[in-house]
Amino acid sequence: MNFWIHTLEYVNSELNHLSDIEKQLIKLTSVSVSIQAIRRKNVLNMASLCKYEQELKTEYEYGKVKYDNLRLKAHEQKRENYLKFINEYNSFKEQCYVLLKKYQRK
Repeated sequence: MNFWIHTLEYVNSELNHLSDIEKQLIKLTSVSVSIQAIRRKNVLNMASLCKYEQELKTEYEYGKVKYDNLRLKAHEQKRENYLKFINEYNSFKEQCYVLLKKYQRK
């Protein structure tokens, strides 16, 4: 769980850098809008994972619920959402790199 959250924190810092690059070099509104959309998804994923982590800690300390298939399915759903977002982000980052290749040093 901590790895997921740390990865999302790193994505946030990368988005800050990509936003700066977009403002200074690329200057395309579509890229700026995409960065904002991905940032929103990142924040929502982070909030969801933090809440889930808190629920697990509370359940571990005070809960009496058995860890059965229902709990496993919930965890797998969180994992799938996380991986889907990471794949979407990596795809966006590749698109940014393709845009950056067009610029040459003079």
